[in-house]
Amino acid sequence: MKGSVLTTRAWVLLIAAALLTVAGALNFQQRLKHKSPPTDGIRWTQTAQGVVAQDVDPTSNVGRAGILSVRPGDILRGISEDETKFDEVRYVQDLSIYLEEAGVGGHLVYLIERPSNPEETRCCWKADIYPEAVSTWTTHDLYLNFIGLVYLIVGLFVLFKQGGRAPYVTHFAALCLTAFVFHFYRSTLQYKDLDVAIAFLDDAAFIFFAPLLVHFCTRYPVQRQITNERRWPIVLLYIPAGVLTILAALIYDVTRLTPPSRLPFSAKFIDEYYLAIFVHFMLGILTSAALLVWTFVRSKTAVVRQQLKWVVWGSALAITPFTLLYAIPYIFGIKTENWMTDAAVLPLVLIPLTFGNSVVRYRLMDVDIVVRRAAVYALTTIAIALMIGAVVYAAGLYTLVGEVSINELTLRVVGAVVAMTAIVMIAAPIKKFLQERTDRLFYGERYDMRHGLLDFGRTLSATTALDPLLNALVSRLQQVLNVNRIVIFIEDTNEPAGYRVARAIGLSSAMIVPPDFREMIRTRSAETGVVRADDLDLVPETTGFVRRALHYYVPCIVRGRMVAVIGLGRAADGSLLSSEDVEILHTVSGYVAVAIENSLLYQEQTERAAELELLKEFNESIVESINVGLLAVDLEGHVTRCNSALEKMLGVLRNEAIGRRVEDLFAEDFAETLDQVLGRNRWNLTELRHIYKLHTATREGRSLVLNIALAPLQADSQDRTGALVVLEDVTARMSLEEQLQQREKLSSIGLLAAGVAHEVNTPLTGVSSYTQMLLGMLPETDPKHALLQKVRRQAMRASDIVNNLLNFSRTGGATEFMELSINQVLDDTLQLLEPQLRRNQIEIIRNYDSDIPKAYGNAVKLQQIFTNLILNARDAIPEGGRITLSTSSTTEDTLVVEVTDTGIGIAPENVAKIYDPFYTTKGVGRGTGLGLAVSYGIVQEHSGHITVESIPGKGTTFRITLPTVSARAHLQAASD
Repeated sequence: MKGSVLTTRAWVLLIAAALLTVAGALNFQQRLKHKSPPTDGIRWTQTAQGVVAQDVDPTSNVGRAGILSVRPGDILRGISEDETKFDEVRYVQDLSIYLEEAGVGGHLVYLIERPSNPEETRCCWKADIYPEAVSTWTTHDLYLNFIGLVYLIVGLFVLFKQGGRAPYVTHFAALCLTAFVFHFYRSTLQYKDLDVAIAFLDDAAFIFFAPLLVHFCTRYPVQRQITNERRWPIVLLYIPAGVLTILAALIYDVTRLTPPSRLPFSAKFIDEYYLAIFVHFMLGILTSAALLVWTFVRSKTAVVRQQLKWVVWGSALAITPFTLLYAIPYIFGIKTENWMTDAAVLPLVLIPLTFGNSVVRYRLMDVDIVVRRAAVYALTTIAIALMIGAVVYAAGLYTLVGEVSINELTLRVVGAVVAMTAIVMIAAPIKKFLQERTDRLFYGERYDMRHGLLDFGRTLSATTALDPLLNALVSRLQQVLNVNRIVIFIEDTNEPAGYRVARAIGLSSAMIVPPDFREMIRTRSAETGVVRADDLDLVPETTGFVRRALHYYVPCIVRGRMVAVIGLGRAADGSLLSSEDVEILHTVSGYVAVAIENSLLYQEQTERAAELELLKEFNESIVESINVGLLAVDLEGHVTRCNSALEKMLGVLRNEAIGRRVEDLFAEDFAETLDQVLGRNRWNLTELRHIYKLHTATREGRSLVLNIALAPLQADSQDRTGALVVLEDVTARMSLEEQLQQREKLSSIGLLAAGVAHEVNTPLTGVSSYTQMLLGMLPETDPKHALLQKVRRQAMRASDIVNNLLNFSRTGGATEFMELSINQVLDDTLQLLEPQLRRNQIEIIRNYDSDIPKAYGNAVKLQQIFTNLILNARDAIPEGGRITLSTSSTTEDTLVVEVTDTGIGIAPENVAKIYDPFYTTKGVGRGTGLGLAVSYGIVQEHSGHITVESIPGKGTTFRITLPTVSARAHLQAASD
């Protein structure tokens, strides 16, 4: 025990444990000697129809007889011993009289009415009954007794180990004692003398275990706020248990010691009562388990979670099978097999073991010592008590006059044994009390401080922070030794003298540490332990002050290293310290040395941990800040870590990616490429490897173009632990590069087209002029006239091509742009093209947004874009269809124009080529291949975008995004 920390409450618990243990031993002996009355194997119940069979034990003689004997639901009308004369049976309790008269192995005949049969055959049946003895000892009962003993041992061990002042200990010990009672106690059903008390205590302990456990779980290991601020929830917790216990006292009539069968309670009421206390018990168990799990899940403290880890698991393994295999069937009246009950009860022993282990807080390095001491203490107490009890018993037998009943004699002897046990148990506390009073008388007011100083020295090693440790040490030394000047020197290799002043109290000026301070203290302390200033050889400049300020130097040495020195002046009245004071200082110095060394190590480790944390945060911030995806992969190809950029790139959460194979994060074609790059050694890489512009997709089907780098990962031991995968998403860059290439291509072709157009335009002008002159000179009837007409048309076509080339190469000036209505531009375009569209049986649908803002652009060039798109749509609809023109505005800065047709669509492989100059899929003579290229240039000139969506066989949609007037105003304001 923790020397002395058993409180009054703890002693009350110990005395109660002794009494209850003795009562349990007597009950165990009583059960060993008790012979159970004969039984018929049937459970009878009192009803309005009479005495009815509620259920039949299948292992009894009646149960094995089956349908030929008594069945549940049968009504007992009479009993006979010779089948000639039947006595009417009105009450259940009358059955025991006939069974006792017949005895085990005897013969009775029951007259049975079976309501389940038809009217003509329901009455009456004769059933032969052979009373038999029922064994009161089962493996199930013995195992419960064993669990009760485990509860008792664990409770006493925790109480002796932790002491009565430790938190939760007395509550836990009371809980274990209660569990011991209802696990170990069993009534013989005689309900006489001790047996009725055993039955009542068994039920009372079973009832109070539930609120005690719930109350304990609300406090352990962290007390909840509601139980701190208000007491009434705890009071309410015990009210149902109190009501049920009072009802139990009434049922057992504990004041008159009469059997329950003679009380005015029906068998049905008693059955419902036992069901109620079992439901009360299960609610308490399940509530306690829920509180433990809630505390474990919500707690952020590592110590609390460590304490609760085994408790939660042990409780879950014990309560779950008990609830499923026993509690639920019992509450709902479901019959179960014996093996289910055994399986339900077997894990219950985990509850006291895990709770006891947790309450002791894992400090079990000296378990064997504690167990030996507790065992010796208990065995010694029991031995002395038994010896005294034997003497009293012998003396009682010798001096008794007259006849005395065995029960009265037993109670007297038990009382004597218990009294002697109490005397033996309180002998040690009385001795300790007297010792403490003597010490207080001798030391006076300084006793508590001296005792506190020694206790403080033992517990110093648990303190980790240096400053609080030094402050507490200085304060305690001042109080105990009554000194005003204290200095604590701590080893510091950065100082010339090897020590620095870490704390100083009561000095008028700064303390100068002599250069040879270490050697002087170590040399002198080897002789005397505590060094006096008069024994030191100090340099002249420090001699006067040092000798006046400090008179004692106490070295604090641990493992041969002097980590600190405590310097003290004289007492406040100028006197020297006593030899006992010096001895206490010498004793405490070892504890102080360990504590200071621990604090210095803790401070060093804290600083290192802070540096590592900063480095870790710095590295993680770098990893999380870069815009490339990072994957750390083990040698099996499983992802161990990744960064946020990868989550965004692949559209997968980090916890979903970790643990999966790298190939599982991408489309199926990625695995094939990766296998080729990794080679035979797979992820055991020896060099850096690259994959450039890999076209792949995520598992969701989003296309990606990636640059991938694979690098080996090495630990500090130079062993390879996996690989680092760097993924750079270059999809957007590829798109920009393609646009840039397209624009450079268009720019180059534009310059070429301008030169070609000017060179070709001159001969075309001559051909066209001479053709017009020849047509004017020849009549229309001349066969040459038709040939000249063809020449003129081809010349005009060539001229149109040249003009388109000029338009393609020309860049408009800013003066040509103005505010315009995009809907009006579309209407003007349709006015020119509608006759052609009607001839091709094409329907035009206008889906304009009337509130669309004004656009800023060149109406002629925009009309050219729409003309090209509408004519292309017409050519894509060979047999009639529909062209839809839509306008809308997504924001105030942009508007969208869509041209949708129901034509043949564009093949996927051709979509990337449609803006190339001179590329066309039309027949010879039907297109130049410049329409979309010119339109693309005009859109870029307007700071817009053009995109296409096409489904072969269903149609195509061109979407043009153009800036509005407000967007132009914003840009101009920003530039200003």
